[in-house]
Amino acid sequence: MAAKEIGGYLELERFSWPMLHEGAVALNCGRNALAYVLRARGIRKIRIPAFCCDTVMAACRKEKVSAAYYAITEDWLPEEQTLAPDEWLYVVNFYGQLSNESIGALVRKYTRVIIDHAQAYFQMPLPGVDTLYTCRKFFGVADGAFLYTDCKLNDTLAQDESFDRMQFVLGRFERSASEFYALAAANNAFFENEPVKRMSKLTENLLHAVDYEAVKQRRTENFAVLHQAFGAVNPLRLTVPEGAFMYPLYLKNGAAVRKVLQGQKIFIPTLWPDVFDICEETAREYDLAKNILPLPCDQRYDVNDMKDMIRAVKAAMEE
Repeated sequence: MAAKEIGGYLELERFSWPMLHEGAVALNCGRNALAYVLRARGIRKIRIPAFCCDTVMAACRKEKVSAAYYAITEDWLPEEQTLAPDEWLYVVNFYGQLSNESIGALVRKYTRVIIDHAQAYFQMPLPGVDTLYTCRKFFGVADGAFLYTDCKLNDTLAQDESFDRMQFVLGRFERSASEFYALAAANNAFFENEPVKRMSKLTENLLHAVDYEAVKQRRTENFAVLHQAFGAVNPLRLTVPEGAFMYPLYLKNGAAVRKVLQGQKIFIPTLWPDVFDICEETAREYDLAKNILPLPCDQRYDVNDMKDMIRAVKAAMEE
């Protein structure tokens, strides 16, 4: 008997272009990249930003790790704090606004630091610093995360399979996002109870097909165009990151503008709705979650698309 099937119909092509983060631990999702570190290092206490996705706290709960919230400064850094001897600091690189220099300063100050680059896919990690990345925020895949760590689990991890969760990705390629939104949401919810697994072969293969330099350049240029248009009215302190995630535009009536834009088929997410349950309405984090408009600037769009969106946003601001 042959070692593998021979003949029959053709499957998806196998890609072999260089993949960014090739040497990292390839896992099934971001929350499980965090779970991997918590488990491998035996972490029992950690501090996480209140301005954050609930998946971080969910991973801590699942791993029975005690987590406390902290606030962030206007420079996107953790507020000054003192860690207990067995406590770790979880730092989110919001919108790719933390440079490796500022991250290095945090590591020197607090030592026990985990860096979340879920919004900074193209920013390479500092040597020896546990750093995680999420693929779904940057590419059309159903799962995937990368983790840089020198502390490895001894567990034998099963490999994820994602062929039956790709319909929303493939569907949006040929139709509208609204037709497949429910499937996309279901895919997000799917990982709530998924164990730590290795990245699926399908996702890894698709990531080998990406032109990373072209993606990075397009995202950087689009962010720069948006910043040029809105920098004067945007009170957030921003630099233009390489391979940007989204452009965070803060408006005092951001929530209202978001609704107007939705009616024009410009879909601006509320990235951290869990903040509304965690924080008081008077809290800065509550205001940021409500009124920051994360404007898309990814590789699907060019400068002309950015200009169209700029006109739409400015018109909505005037309504």
